[in-house]
Amino acid sequence: MAAAAMTSLPHFTGLKPRHSAASPVKSLAAVLPSKRRGRGALGARCGFIGSPTNLIMVASTSLMLFAGRFGLAPSANRKATAGLKLEVRDSGLQTGDPAGFTLADTLACGTVGHIIGVGVVLGLKNIGVL
Repeated sequence: MAAAAMTSLPHFTGLKPRHSAASPVKSLAAVLPSKRRGRGALGARCGFIGSPTNLIMVASTSLMLFAGRFGLAPSANRKATAGLKLEVRDSGLQTGDPAGFTLADTLACGTVGHIIGVGVVLGLKNIGVL
């Protein structure tokens, strides 16, 4: 019985199957019909540039970068106090920006903007608006 099971299994040389003349093996692609997979809850849709999801992500990231650059959000050179007032301080990071917006600020504000955008998109999808 074990010998019969061993002869019916395909043998591989590298990535290509090696078919023996004694036991022809059909590929699964020829045996099973191809069925279309559903998109499911987390399916990716490649929409156009002006899709609602894209506009929400661009707007939230842009607004967060704007807030960080123009002093409306905490950054490396502006720390928040206990009363949520922003105080100017020297972080020691070098920048060529007149307002002192550093690479760390850009990455942090972009990340927070994306987090806000994902929350908005998922919230709107949950209530059925998007």
